[in-house]
Amino acid sequence: MSLNYIKNFYEGCLRPPTVIGQFHTLFFGSVRMFFLGVLGFAVYGNEALHFSCDPDRRELNLYCYNQFRPITPQVFWALQLVTVLVPGAVFHLYAACKNIDQEEILERPLYTVFYIISVLLRIILEVIAFWLQSHLFGFQVHPLYMCDAIALEKTFNVTKCMVPEHFEKTIFLSAMYTFTVITILLCVAEIFEILCRRLGYLNNQ
Repeated sequence: MSLNYIKNFYEGCLRPPTVIGQFHTLFFGSVRMFFLGVLGFAVYGNEALHFSCDPDRRELNLYCYNQFRPITPQVFWALQLVTVLVPGAVFHLYAACKNIDQEEILERPLYTVFYIISVLLRIILEVIAFWLQSHLFGFQVHPLYMCDAIALEKTFNVTKCMVPEHFEKTIFLSAMYTFTVITILLCVAEIFEILCRRLGYLNNQ
């Protein structure tokens, strides 16, 4: 039975009951993760090593980089991807334990409501992630960062730091914002598809 649960859970995650949901899984699972995993490492992989301040001292560079990046973008976006997956994964785990077929989800009102709630939670989590990203990283990476290093040593005061590949990072930031917006729009469209199909089931009855 446990293998059957795993199989149902796996199929539910890969093949949601809606067409838009299946496209969202493809978009989410392939394009977004590939973009983050491959290009994200290329753009941000060695950022800390090339982040330099004036004077170029190791302890100053590390202090200012930690101030510049309270959390690294790769870690933030990885947490975002995992967090957004949780509502859908919980629903499909519930469906697998109850042996609910994907076709049944939109036919039974209770299952439909649970599925819509999982989609709404995905939207809320994406909106929160968008807001957090805008506050942590902004919408543009500037070539210079003014670091307040007086806590490290009084002689430093405000120090200029060079941000490597700032233009590439700005493009990558814009792409991640775009992915988040597309995901939100897909979730909204999926809810409309669910409602339309539910109306179709009711009319057929």
